Amino acid sequence: MNFQNFDLEYFQSQFERTVEINLADSSVKCANVSDLLAGEDPRPLLELPLYYPEVNGTGLLRERIAALYPNASAANVLVTVGAAQANWMVCSTLLEAGDEVIVVSPGYRQVWGLAKNQGCRVKEAQLRQENNWRLDVDELERLAGPKTKLISIVNPNNPTGSILSPEEMVRIVSICRKNGAWLHADEVYRGTELVAEETATFWEMYERVICVNSMSKAYGLAGLRIGWAVAAPEMIEELWRRHEYAVIAASGPSMKLVEIALQPAKRKMLLERQKELSREGHAVLETWVREQEGRFSVSRAVATSIAFVGYNFDMPSAELADHIRRKASVLVAPGGFLGTENHLRITVGYEPEKVSTALERIGDVAAELAQMASTAHS
Repeated sequence: MNFQNFDLEYFQSQFERTVEINLADSSVKCANVSDLLAGEDPRPLLELPLYYPEVNGTGLLRERIAALYPNASAANVLVTVGAAQANWMVCSTLLEAGDEVIVVSPGYRQVWGLAKNQGCRVKEAQLRQENNWRLDVDELERLAGPKTKLISIVNPNNPTGSILSPEEMVRIVSICRKNGAWLHADEVYRGTELVAEETATFWEMYERVICVNSMSKAYGLAGLRIGWAVAAPEMIEELWRRHEYAVIAASGPSMKLVEIALQPAKRKMLLERQKELSREGHAVLETWVREQEGRFSVSRAVATSIAFVGYNFDMPSAELADHIRRKASVLVAPGGFLGTENHLRITVGYEPEKVSTALERIGDVAAELAQMASTAHS
């Protein structure tokens, strides 16, 4: 059978442990267990029996997740192994060969690849830098039709950080309702806004919506591998049946730690920590871009710890990223693996010194490439 590899994840897993600086991930510098347990009684975690936990997620955790969504209850929540498993379950539950799926590009290519591997026809609504990476909702409406089974939206967007306006969200829902399509709302970057209030959720806007989130991005707790899906109870039951085949349950100790993390004060601390790292990193990046003699470009960040950086070299992004890896021992993500060439996804949510060192190395590689190109044309 033809199988679409997950090129981005394969690239990262090959090299992320062999470079000196990894800026290919899509989270901030993650918190330590000690950060999370500061001021907490550690005994509930230390005395936790390591037996099978509740398969759909602990009751307390589902309640704390539900509290993040208006009028949701624990019955609307299924706890998963990261948002990645939740996304897989959405596709395996809803899609069949021949279905039509719409995704946004550039974007995280998981749903794109899952749909292709299920024999679906995948269409792409293209974000464009000249439009500040905003979704052209008119284009989305033209792409959608009676055969559209699923529209998948990541909001805020990975890798551009763009955020949908309330009016755009209403129009997306209207397009889904008009065509009877399901809306998959990947909201893992809610809470990463650098200036604005927390982005609104699609929850309650549409009866056929499935919202997905995780602890990896906004909270900086990627290693816990905890995510969730929020949907109508009937859909949660459908997803749960796939969950039993895939993983049985998420990790009990991880769920206990997330119960702690989603306490209001602890959640506020984690979000503020992530935003501070992201703001500092984006400032370092913007200064660096201005010093690069036009070799790179980037739009002003409004959310996330990642930047989608354009480059002016006649070289595919996978080739450039691999060249940077070999020459500078810095890992960045090729834009082509996210659906848009001539860009690199660079994560800046680390200590400014680390980001600055990595960018200086990339700048040296870029200057060398520019000199080679100039010599070749002289």
